[in-house]
Amino acid sequence: MNDSSWGAPPHAGPQPGQAGPPAGYWEPTDQGTGQGYGPGPAHGSGPGYGTGAGPVQGPGQGYGVGHAHGYDQGHVQGAAPAGPAYDAQNAQQTRPMPAVPDDVPAYGSDQDGDRGAARLGGPLFRDETFRHDTPSAQPLPHAAAPQNPEPMPDAPQPAPAPQKKSAGRDLGAAIGVGVGLGVVIVASLFVVKAVFVGVVAVAVVVGLWELTSRLQERKGIKAPLVPLALGGAAMVVAGYARGAEGAWVALALTGLAVLVWRMTEPPEGYLRDVTAGLFAAFYVPFLATFVAMMLTAEDGPQRVLTFLLLTVVSDTGAYAVGWRFGTHKLAPRISPGKTREGLVGAVLFAMVAGALCMEFLIDDGTWWQGLLLGLAVAASATLGDLGESMIKRDLGIKDMGTLLPGHGGIMDRLDSLLPTAPVVWLLMVLFVGSG
Repeated sequence: MNDSSWGAPPHAGPQPGQAGPPAGYWEPTDQGTGQGYGPGPAHGSGPGYGTGAGPVQGPGQGYGVGHAHGYDQGHVQGAAPAGPAYDAQNAQQTRPMPAVPDDVPAYGSDQDGDRGAARLGGPLFRDETFRHDTPSAQPLPHAAAPQNPEPMPDAPQPAPAPQKKSAGRDLGAAIGVGVGLGVVIVASLFVVKAVFVGVVAVAVVVGLWELTSRLQERKGIKAPLVPLALGGAAMVVAGYARGAEGAWVALALTGLAVLVWRMTEPPEGYLRDVTAGLFAAFYVPFLATFVAMMLTAEDGPQRVLTFLLLTVVSDTGAYAVGWRFGTHKLAPRISPGKTREGLVGAVLFAMVAGALCMEFLIDDGTWWQGLLLGLAVAASATLGDLGESMIKRDLGIKDMGTLLPGHGGIMDRLDSLLPTAPVVWLLMVLFVGSG
């Protein structure tokens, strides 16, 4: 740091045994009046602060510390002459300023008199802060604010109250809607089978509408809805009327209709759109067709009821056990709410319900078949739920729709039912025949 950094202090002349000041430094013969702050050769009744101008041009600033307190005016020796504080030719003659320890006494302390020399009152380096130990100590107007000040410690905050676990949905609305849907399904199932087939077809069409709408909104994918809706409804009816062969034929014709329908639009994105359409045709109506095929047996209503009960019981067991005991995540990247404990609950609940249903609802069924059926339903329902969670995460949405209060959309209720339908149909055929 040179003398021009903060304003050179008054020069008191050469000391005994020392050479005179180099060229360009202030000389004691230059007299000027002004305000100063500090002791030494300055004439004045006390410290002061300000600038002074002598007979020569070029204002200068002085800043120091004295024993007296307050602001007074005085005559300062050593007003700055014109030109720089030192010449570049004599720059190597200057000596570096010695480091000053951090525990330098405050202004006006007893050690000032013992040393018999004035100290600089301002910061010695640019990153030092100005001391305010005495009333007379005031910061320089040109002093820079300290960089990166230490943050004040935060006041102690009271510990937050523990939050209760929440299901994240309106349970009242969810239970009411679930009971209403159950009444409609059971009534149509045991009154007229064809009415239940119509309920399945309507659910398929609404699910396709939700899926294609979300694909277009979030990804810009235009899967043809018209051929999907017509083909999906026809697929369910064909499965009920003609069995598995009718379902396969209807799926093939629906896929062909999707390919042709998309040709009426520009070719950009054709492959993307028809691929999404074929996926939707398989995922929603084709899997739902197995529910209609279960209904064709003599005890078809009981088989469908067993399928619905086991799926609902599996979901309920997973929720109940996971909400109460769940600590280990099952698939945190796909569905953070699902836990391994919840999966265990789904398996136990579904196996117990399966044993009861196969023993008392299904003709020629046994309890051990129900255990295996319940285990398979718990696995397929969980995988189906995770599969739709993957789709919704890719789309960046929470629910597929808002049609069912407390549940979301139709697809949010079909997620575990759709992949479970072919599993139950196949096991029923293996255990008790096609009926």
